[in-house]
Amino acid sequence: MAFHPAATAEFDDSTVNVSRTYAWVVFALTFGLLISDYMSRQVLNAVFPLLKSEWALSDSQLGLLSGIVALMVGLLTFPLSLLADRWGRVKSLTLMAMLWSLATLGCALAENYQHMFIARFLVGVGEAAYGSVGIAVVISVFPKNMRATLTGAFMAGGMFGSVLGMALGGILAQHLGWRWSFAGMALFGMLLALVYPLVVKQNRIGHSRPAASATDEFPCRRPLKTLFASRSVVSAYVGSGLQLFVGAAVMVWFPSYLNRYYHMGTDQAGVVSAIIVLTGGVGMILCGILSDRLCRNAPDRKIALAIAYCLISCVLLSLAFRMAPGAPQLVLIALAMLVATGTSGPAGAMVANLTHYSIHGTAFATLTLANNLLGLAPGPYITGVLADNFGLDRAFQLIPLISVAAALVFWYGKRHYHQDIQKLAPLMASEER
Repeated sequence: MAFHPAATAEFDDSTVNVSRTYAWVVFALTFGLLISDYMSRQVLNAVFPLLKSEWALSDSQLGLLSGIVALMVGLLTFPLSLLADRWGRVKSLTLMAMLWSLATLGCALAENYQHMFIARFLVGVGEAAYGSVGIAVVISVFPKNMRATLTGAFMAGGMFGSVLGMALGGILAQHLGWRWSFAGMALFGMLLALVYPLVVKQNRIGHSRPAASATDEFPCRRPLKTLFASRSVVSAYVGSGLQLFVGAAVMVWFPSYLNRYYHMGTDQAGVVSAIIVLTGGVGMILCGILSDRLCRNAPDRKIALAIAYCLISCVLLSLAFRMAPGAPQLVLIALAMLVATGTSGPAGAMVANLTHYSIHGTAFATLTLANNLLGLAPGPYITGVLADNFGLDRAFQLIPLISVAAALVFWYGKRHYHQDIQKLAPLMASEER
């Protein structure tokens, strides 16, 4: 059975002509590599105490080992995604996965802090563009009416991978030593990297690019204009980043909240926090599915749902953090996080619909950059500043208000969505002639 999506008014007129089975195989392998990506990134957190003891490291040195990966991802996501769009996404993903896996193996073999830092630097280089290019591959083999589901599910893989990396890394370290924590993640990634190009073929998933004319020195120049050519797509970037500000703040600081106000030990707080993180991951998937199911024939309704997700999460989190500590509060926080991450799917669908398919890797890199600059980086930091001045409980009461700003940005994008689609359609038509 093949997918043949009906024509719509959306900007991307590329077609999908692969079997349902093959499409899901592509998704499974690409998703598996994303799991490997985050397992390799987060396994370090599980062995912090062992490294600190063995090499007599300071907390700042340990923090730098973690931060260097995020830094390289932030710096290199956009340029490497642009190169992948031009060089070939499947080849690029395979190279990325092999690089971060070999670098993770290098962590296992590190003899001192300097060796470990170089290895972690290379992990960051390898992982920099995987998320953006990976989702571009996934949406290329499915119909457009599944984009919110696929984007939400794919982004949730980062949360699942983070939890698995820390959990499995801790188990391996406990029984075999910390070096096997890194080695286990590396072997898993290398195995998938070897299988991936044997199954996922560029000529089966790729769209043929129009031949460049003799006078066109930069054939990708016009599609690149669509990255920021409409108010709607800019709203998707900004709205997504602002909403992730809230989710990131809760995920990073919730263990400390449990320790301070529930008097939990680090082990118990970690388990409860992991459940909250997994709830957010499940929410990405379920909210994406809901968006696609309810908005199959009206893509702009996805934006209305994104607005609803923002406002519902704001109300639930605000109420939850005004409650006394206890089981009812934890349940309400979990429900809030189920919705708080739900904007990932609709925002990803907006970006895919409003940018040229030949630069989808670059477009999702731009979304990733916005998510990091507006949400994942400042959210935990500003929460810490507020906690220093007012207390962590008060900070958590204020942070959900950012969701109101995210809702307003999405509302602005919704107002201009149809107009932007119509404005961009001629560019798409000219590229296909």
